[in-house]
Amino acid sequence: MKILTVNYEYPPVGGGGGVAHEQIAEELAKRHRVAVVTSASKDLPRHEVRRGVEIFRVPVLGRGSWSVASLPSMLTFPPLAWRAVHRLLRSEGFDVINSHFVVPTGVGSLPPALLTKTPHVLSVHGGDLYDPSKALSPHRLPVVRSVVSQVMQRSDLVVAQSRNTRDNAHRYYAYDGPIEIVPLGMRRPEFDPVSRSDLGLGRDRFIAITVGRLIRRKGIDRLLESLALPECDDVDLVVVGDGPEGEGLREQAAALGLGHRVIFTGHVPEERKWQLLSVADAYVSATLHEGFGLVYLEAMSVGLPVVTFDHGGQVDFLTDDVNGYLVPSGDVGALALALVRLASNPDTTSRMSTTNLRQAPEHSVERCALDYERLFDQLLTGPSVATSSKRAAAS
Repeated sequence: MKILTVNYEYPPVGGGGGVAHEQIAEELAKRHRVAVVTSASKDLPRHEVRRGVEIFRVPVLGRGSWSVASLPSMLTFPPLAWRAVHRLLRSEGFDVINSHFVVPTGVGSLPPALLTKTPHVLSVHGGDLYDPSKALSPHRLPVVRSVVSQVMQRSDLVVAQSRNTRDNAHRYYAYDGPIEIVPLGMRRPEFDPVSRSDLGLGRDRFIAITVGRLIRRKGIDRLLESLALPECDDVDLVVVGDGPEGEGLREQAAALGLGHRVIFTGHVPEERKWQLLSVADAYVSATLHEGFGLVYLEAMSVGLPVVTFDHGGQVDFLTDDVNGYLVPSGDVGALALALVRLASNPDTTSRMSTTNLRQAPEHSVERCALDYERLFDQLLTGPSVATSSKRAAAS
């Protein structure tokens, strides 16, 4: 099978959605020809083959950071991707095209799929449908909401990574078609073991860790508020990642008197990220919303209990008092108390750690890729009334 995938963010550019896409693409490339069209960025070649996946990067305006997309880069990606995708579909004869994120990716890749009558599979990741931290979230803008709805309606298949993402597609976009749920998977890499002292961390402190882009949706400001509560005095925090909120968060930590208890690492290489996860005691997140939350699986794979809110895609695979603690969404006090419960109950922490080490391998990228492969096969070989009707509507 010849599979063309498109994503405006693909590692090293972007966040968790791009990482998940990369792992799926590399797994599929073991059995199929796989190519990716994505955004160009500084110091990256326009064309390369990496771990079996052929990567084509199109230039966009204003992509100055690997970690965060600018508005100009998102606006210029669709027309430039459209041209690149159309050229590849016509010259290489790909069997199927898989777009990750409805905006901006699907906007640019659906039209050439329709023009060449190539089956189009749309993968929605969550933030492309619903982001409560943004006034300009797609679900709040009637014009964008209409565009998103049209892209979903005209795609041959829509795939969501969680029940929450599926429900948001139905709730906000009047989409009444079927949505397949394919949970993300991950592969824990090999990394050199380290000690806390190697990383400059206190040996006898309870250390919570959070990983992600420092953007408003991740709720790091509320995490700092939790840590500043008196009951959390014995908990330290490591914040891994960078982004536009970084400077303000460092200032907030200092103002709250947390300078000696919070470490901001900035952007770190993948191996260092895994090393930091491996020496922590718990993973914590105050994110406003996650469509899935791949980093929770990463934390589970090194045996960390997870403390986070009880709303979002993570509730599909996290159970309260089993994998960690799920507290009422937005309740920073409950978040703090959950961390204290773990810090003061080593037996509970050990029980959750054992459970997570056992369950994490069930969420493998191999399983995720096989699910996608099955859907592609069904689309290409099986009778599909929905596909026939959409092709007829497009012609």
